[in-house]
Amino acid sequence: MSKLNLQTLFRPEVLALSAYHVANAQGFIKLDAMENPYTWSDELKQSWLARLNDCAINRYPDPQATLLATTLKSLNNLPDDIELLLGNGSDEIIQLLLMALPPNSHVLSTTPSFVMYKQISDSLGLNYHGVSLDAENFDLDLPAMLTAIEEYNPAVIFLAYPNNPTGNLFNIDAINKIIEAANGLVIIDEAYEPFANNASFMNRVGGNILVMRTVSKLGLAGLRLGYIAGQREIIAELDKIRLPYNINVLTQTSVQFSLENKAVFDEQTQAICRERTLMLQELNALNGITAYDSAANFILFKTPQNQATRMFEAIKTQGVLIKNVHPQGGLLTDCLRVTVGTPSENQAFLNALKSVL
Repeated sequence: MSKLNLQTLFRPEVLALSAYHVANAQGFIKLDAMENPYTWSDELKQSWLARLNDCAINRYPDPQATLLATTLKSLNNLPDDIELLLGNGSDEIIQLLLMALPPNSHVLSTTPSFVMYKQISDSLGLNYHGVSLDAENFDLDLPAMLTAIEEYNPAVIFLAYPNNPTGNLFNIDAINKIIEAANGLVIIDEAYEPFANNASFMNRVGGNILVMRTVSKLGLAGLRLGYIAGQREIIAELDKIRLPYNINVLTQTSVQFSLENKAVFDEQTQAICRERTLMLQELNALNGITAYDSAANFILFKTPQNQATRMFEAIKTQGVLIKNVHPQGGLLTDCLRVTVGTPSENQAFLNALKSVL
């Protein structure tokens, strides 16, 4: 090790990064990562395990995940000229998109938004630009976005719909104007689509519009399966740099089984949306708390000034783990984010929050 100089061994972009931190949630009520809190019935688990019995784990998986891709295309009513690319979560798809770009390309998104857009862009030495959202309602600042498009001519624009961590849906007319102005790809990231009351651009896929989704928020976070829909020619180019066998056989089989039982997850999604409504009412009834409307499975809320970190730590000492987004600054100053859990989990969070106000 003494012969190695890490400062010259690795690219400056990598040396400048901070690793993506995942909190240790052991022993906590886990409301920090936008997961579906519901499990499966014993009967459904037994049927799933029976399906796994037939998995040939001594063989490489179908490199194209053909059956699963066909099922996903059918569920999303995609025409024949639209193809899917499957990834090890949406993170891998974002990475593939950005790896395909020429050096010094520009990437555009909003601030705040999903942190991996910037993290991966920076790691690849690309030029990332985040345009601040409107401070009043977290909507797109359309004039600023159009100015950035004209100035940087981004190869890729990421728009999270609903947005993470704010939870809101952006104005459709503004998105359409961004699509019209863009010379590159516009990626509509619909990770939270199951909770967004059918708001989607999936029926608009084609040309420079691609839609990215994941099964994680649906209740399958442990399987790590994301996908992107786009014009056949675009997907074919991205597929050239996808590592072979990136979707393992257990994931392919388990997601296929889950989609065949989608009604179970639809019921869980509806329960989460009902709890979201109740939580918003409870939060906004508290003195000093402002909770923002959400079309996702989490709620962003603002705390009294300079109290976010104190309250986050105090809630944690009571066994409830949420997300402290205050350190990100900007529009997230004084803000915390909580995932919508089961009724008992949500009540435990609310009790903890009330005790620290």
